[in-house]
Amino acid sequence: MTSKIPSAAAMPAIMLGLFGLYTLEFGVVGILPVIVERYGVTISEAGMLMGVFALIIAILGPFLVLISSRYDRKKVLVGALFGFAVCSALSAYAPNFSSLMALRIVPALLHPVFFSAAFTAAASLYPKERAAHAMAQAFVGTSFGLVLGVPATTWVAAHISYEASFLFCSAATVIAGIGLMLMLPGQGRPVALSFGRQLAVLRKPALWLNIVATVLVFTAMFCVYSYAAQYLKSATGMDATTTSLVLLIFGIGGVSGNLLAGRLLGRNMVATTLLHPVALGLAYLVLLACGSANLGSMAVIAVLWGATHTSGMLISQVWLTSEAREAPEFATSLFVSAGNGGVVLGSAIGGIFINAFGLQGIVWCGLIFCVLSVLAIGAKVLLYPAPLLPEGAVHVH
Repeated sequence: MTSKIPSAAAMPAIMLGLFGLYTLEFGVVGILPVIVERYGVTISEAGMLMGVFALIIAILGPFLVLISSRYDRKKVLVGALFGFAVCSALSAYAPNFSSLMALRIVPALLHPVFFSAAFTAAASLYPKERAAHAMAQAFVGTSFGLVLGVPATTWVAAHISYEASFLFCSAATVIAGIGLMLMLPGQGRPVALSFGRQLAVLRKPALWLNIVATVLVFTAMFCVYSYAAQYLKSATGMDATTTSLVLLIFGIGGVSGNLLAGRLLGRNMVATTLLHPVALGLAYLVLLACGSANLGSMAVIAVLWGATHTSGMLISQVWLTSEAREAPEFATSLFVSAGNGGVVLGSAIGGIFINAFGLQGIVWCGLIFCVLSVLAIGAKVLLYPAPLLPEGAVHVH
């Protein structure tokens, strides 16, 4: 059996890889106005850079994870990171919008494979009884990619160059790949559950209700967030520098929201999950009523919005996987697919609302899906009461 090394040796590379992965997926949000001007496309067309990426993950994610679970996990992780790096570097110099869109395909195929393998590899660095702690540490990388990757990309594009915003992501994934090559113990060929045993979890009606709720929550989140930079520029009149600063504050709020969500999940998973879309809806109402070019008021709004937005990812992951503890890696891939299904719907429906009602329409779209999320979660709670905290849930400290 391969000996384990201290978590501090390989965990930073796993965290950096997750940061790079989510910067790659969502970083385009922060430079959407630049992409619109550079390639002469509409804002809704540019938003599909994230929508198509997420659609590929949503459709193929679980299938790709089932196949990759048969191969050496370390090779899968390192190969995926170098794939991300190459595609990011090429994207920096894409000659037209079609080629930029095409360069999103390979990273989208590798995304669910890397995500699931990264969390499993993180758990392998610790004794079994500390697996939840390992996952919480890995989730820090995901959180920072989600909440800091976008403002970092915006800042790099505004102060260095458009090309540098993509090369920034490429550099992060190359460094993470080298770190895993050097620090991660060989994982060997895993003894994976049979395809049949993993697919058997799909027979659970309660799991499907959790999947539906996750899709709706992510739709509520991303019909607004997909167009955040454009909304801040057009609806509030902010320049690129101020927009990047507000998105950074959004990220700080997101980190705080995740910390709070981890504690609340530990006390009552059901109540935390049910109240999340309510809190997100309140944040949207504040954004709609009080959003302006004033940095002070927008900073407060950004903290509230960031906290409710980002915490939804951790809450949804714990909620969905609580119904499939017997196949954790496959359950994680289902979460990734459901979440990205919501990203697809959010970016697409958000674009429809923009075309019909202007940029403020995305906030009303978000409110509608917050209500639908509450109804879906409430239906699951009434039909299939869940334990207060699932075994092996992720705690964020």
